[in-house]
Amino acid sequence: MQAFWVTGGIASAVAACLVAAHHLRRRFTVVTIDGTSMEPTLSPGDQVVVKRRGIDRIRPGDIVVLLPPRTQDRYESLDGSAWNIKRAAAVPGNPVPSGIPGTDGLAEVPAGSLVVFGDNPDSIDSRHRGLFPADRMLGVAIRRLGGPAL
Repeated sequence: MQAFWVTGGIASAVAACLVAAHHLRRRFTVVTIDGTSMEPTLSPGDQVVVKRRGIDRIRPGDIVVLLPPRTQDRYESLDGSAWNIKRAAAVPGNPVPSGIPGTDGLAEVPAGSLVVFGDNPDSIDSRHRGLFPADRMLGVAIRRLGGPAL
């Protein structure tokens, strides 16, 4: 009887760990930086923890991971990668910064869109691509692995 309790206890602990790991995986992911758009804040090879988060929880200044805008039924990828990592410059309801293509006549960022800039002035971002779709956002970078907090 005692052996059964120990075996059952171990099985319960393993099951609890699996459930916790599944829950964490749904809320967090790790992304490796492959590009220079966020230098000097993030460099190629840096890894960041990304918390999955909706547009309503994004604030200007957050570093977000998202897909670029659609062009001709596909996501434009000028740098060869699908996901982009940029800093949110304006969120829905904020004034549209000047010089953003495709925003003529818009006073504020519309629902479902973000204005994002790379920290590197040579970044390909909203200054080139216009508004980014918030519905294709992976989440917010919350911590660099093995380095200082973001």
